[in-house]
Amino acid sequence: MQSVHEGDQILLYSGSKVQFLLVYKPGVKFSTHKGEIILPKDLKWGEKIISSSGTTFYVIKPATSDLMLKVRRLTTIIYPKDAGLMVLYTSIGCGSRVLEVGTGSGAFTIVLATIVGTTGKVYSFERRKEFLDNAINNVKRANLADRVEFLLCDPTKEGFNIPPVEAAFVDVPEPWEFVRPVYEVLEPGGFWVSLSPNIEQVQKTYEALKGYFVRLRTVEVIEREILVREGKTRPREFMICHTGYLTFGNKVV
Repeated sequence: MQSVHEGDQILLYSGSKVQFLLVYKPGVKFSTHKGEIILPKDLKWGEKIISSSGTTFYVIKPATSDLMLKVRRLTTIIYPKDAGLMVLYTSIGCGSRVLEVGTGSGAFTIVLATIVGTTGKVYSFERRKEFLDNAINNVKRANLADRVEFLLCDPTKEGFNIPPVEAAFVDVPEPWEFVRPVYEVLEPGGFWVSLSPNIEQVQKTYEALKGYFVRLRTVEVIEREILVREGKTRPREFMICHTGYLTFGNKVV
């Protein structure tokens, strides 16, 4: 089995409602409502740990979605169901340079930093210092801060002043105000992606995008989990429905 390295994030899993994300350090004690856990030396992925109350926990590699959902939040975050489509409707990958407008709590920053890899760069802009400080801590906890350049400014007044990027991801209340600054820093053919909770925001953004971007489209992603049980499989009573409208476009010259 592959070893867990000190500083890695691990997910201690004992059922869908009993799971904890923490940084691995041998000898650390971790208290839960299911008993105390002492992290052993030479921990391996997939092995089990028994708490002081006798509860079994498994050491699982956290998914990117786990890292997103368990950040310390000062803002609403982009959900995994939206993040996946936002990325797949672009061509970014290892080595890409991308722009994030509205760092928020850093959940989507973690996604972008994971995708661009060690040879890429995420330029993340935020106007509020308390949000940016919290996001930096969240991204550092995910061991991805070296791939991100955080900037505290208002690009609508100061511009971006960064190298050309392949894609821009915009998550602010007034995305239409960022169309021109984003256009100027995007490579020809580059991707615009924005998330807006209200359709009126989408309408204003569309008007601003016309003439600068083509292949405009807006979609909404709805996620419904299925409870799989013998003889009584059915949809879960609660679902993640509307979180935002996703708007896409490509820069033209």
